[in-house]
Amino acid sequence: MARLLIASNRLPVTIMKKKTGYSFSPSIGGLATGLKSFYGSRDSVWVGWAGEMDGQADRDTVKQKLKKRFNCHPVFLSAGDVEKYYEGFSNKTIWPLFHYFPQYTAYDNTYYEAYVEVNRVFGEEITRMARPDEIIWVHDYHLMLLPGILRERLPDATIGFFLHIPFPSYELFRLLPWRRELLTGLLGADLIGFHTYDYARHFLSSVLHLLGLDHRMGEIVTDERLVKVDSVPMGIDYDRYAGAVGDAKVREEAAILKQRLRGRKIILSIDRLDYTKGIPQRLEAFELFLRNYPQWHEKVTLVLVTAPSRASLHQYRLLKKEVDELVGNINGQYGTVGWVPIQYFSRVLSFTPLVAMYAVADVALITPLRDGMNLIAKEYVATKVDRKGVLVISEMAGAASELGEALVINPNNKAEMAAAIDEALAMNEEEQAARNKVMQNRLKRWNVGKWAERFVDRLLETKKRQAGLLAKRLSTEMRRRLVNDYTGARRRLILLDYDGTLAPFCNKPEEARPGPDVLQLLQKAGGTNGNEVVLVSGRGQDNLEDWFGDLGLGLIAEHGLWLREKNGRWETLELLNVAWKEEIRPILELYADRTPGAFVEEKSCALVYHYRKAEPELGLTRARELMNNLVNLTANLDLQVLEGNKVVEVKNVGINKGKAVTKWLTKEDWEFILAVGDDWTDEDIFNVLPAAAYSIKVGLSHSQARFCLSSPQEVLWLLNELLETN
Repeated sequence: MARLLIASNRLPVTIMKKKTGYSFSPSIGGLATGLKSFYGSRDSVWVGWAGEMDGQADRDTVKQKLKKRFNCHPVFLSAGDVEKYYEGFSNKTIWPLFHYFPQYTAYDNTYYEAYVEVNRVFGEEITRMARPDEIIWVHDYHLMLLPGILRERLPDATIGFFLHIPFPSYELFRLLPWRRELLTGLLGADLIGFHTYDYARHFLSSVLHLLGLDHRMGEIVTDERLVKVDSVPMGIDYDRYAGAVGDAKVREEAAILKQRLRGRKIILSIDRLDYTKGIPQRLEAFELFLRNYPQWHEKVTLVLVTAPSRASLHQYRLLKKEVDELVGNINGQYGTVGWVPIQYFSRVLSFTPLVAMYAVADVALITPLRDGMNLIAKEYVATKVDRKGVLVISEMAGAASELGEALVINPNNKAEMAAAIDEALAMNEEEQAARNKVMQNRLKRWNVGKWAERFVDRLLETKKRQAGLLAKRLSTEMRRRLVNDYTGARRRLILLDYDGTLAPFCNKPEEARPGPDVLQLLQKAGGTNGNEVVLVSGRGQDNLEDWFGDLGLGLIAEHGLWLREKNGRWETLELLNVAWKEEIRPILELYADRTPGAFVEEKSCALVYHYRKAEPELGLTRARELMNNLVNLTANLDLQVLEGNKVVEVKNVGINKGKAVTKWLTKEDWEFILAVGDDWTDEDIFNVLPAAAYSIKVGLSHSQARFCLSSPQEVLWLLNELLETN
């Protein structure tokens, strides 16, 4: 089993300095608790910040103890870096924006520079200790640049990344000045995981808009690799929480709580004090509940527990003041001599009192304004071993997508929340049990161990997919053999696509005019003794004639409709009826009018809808609508509807590049054949080539070609290498 290297902002160990030295204890809650059972059962090491250390001697001592007792490797940061990287960019920039609070977002370049530096420090530490075959799993928003940094240093590493907070919609993410850098950093991973499908969808949308990279079934193909994006919701250690309810200390604590609350119905609210948790809105909804449902007065108590958080930040100090005032006002207005509506605690609960509170609570009120997952909701359900209790959860929490049997509410709708509290308190035990049974079975199956295993399994599956695609990459050995075969042959046929093969795609087709380097290369290739070079393109005759007509090349236009041998005249394979254009053209023009940036190109026997300049998601959506309509309309018209790179093309059936190049393939017995192309139309060429021919696909995707290269630039380098041998 490969070693697992986990990287996160903090280590799963709490380090405290005392007079006698440093004390070490396992951290409670969050990622540390969730992954404990998984990483503890295998060869693993955890890399993270160890906290502030006074000097090098202390650092050395802490480092040795962490390694020996906890399999942890500390990263040491300066106080300035921590302030700007953690409190600054991580929690003043990424945290508010990703939780849909742009008004709290700081765009400070010094924060970002510190963030880059800390991610670089993590990268250096991991690079020094990394083994060739291990799995590197990077966690959360503090280290979004780290996968890209590691990919540069360890090109073949197996790298996964998981984001534990929401990923915002493109409209919000685009506000970041460093948006492309963060996306590029994340794409250094092989697998990028999110809690929900919505977060994954938002990420894919941002990658499409900002980097121009589309996906297919969650797979993004970059220049060098395939990257998988997936939703893998995090579970909890179900057995730990369910089993703890029977613990003697938990039962004792639960009995004390019930006695103190005098048998009243208990509504439990536990959260970190954070503006994303919607605590003021929750209190206002509870106040509305008390106003609208007076029958519950003196029969119910809200136990509000808030864990102090980031007290140094201004927004958090204001939030604490607001919560304190709301609690005081509600208790003052509705409380009586024998009843306080809200029992308020500002503290961090250890495991035993936490489970005791879960166990006695009749209702859990978990209503964040935005939350990546929220494991508290899952923990509450797990502790209901008698299946009595009702979960009220915000639809804005990631956990809501898995806990649909709970009462799901909009946290901004106070009346709806108040009504849900009333419904939860009045719900009969039979219905409570039915709802909890379904949720518990789901949480039991999909626990934190299963989550971690599934993520790692999918990461390894992605590496296998990559290996399958990279196996076709033109290796150094095969490249040498190709060059030798080219050099030793007297008669050679070279078939080349143009757009996407010899030149990158442009927003406008006419902007892809070849530069002098490409023209000189093609002229040299066509003029080399023994070579027959044919450009096989989807472009029209005029375009090819204008750009390449005097270079001594064979030309094939419109995907095989028109042919021109070297220094010859244009001819067509067959005369085609194009009366269908009058019926199809208005449809393409309608879609172009509805899609700003799209336009229609007319060829002699084809119509092409281009949407490269359109807004990416709109362009893709319209293209798929158009494809569906055209497939139905052309069913009886002997036409083909083909989807290419940002184009939809309609043409007569029977015309393809494979059929066209047959004229050259049968012309003589070639000793060397090379064909290079980048899209679906070039597959027709690859399919008709003899087995000994060299076929090369540009880009990493499934193809009939024997080999692949990453980019047009690599194709040009290969051609230059061939020509230099003559």
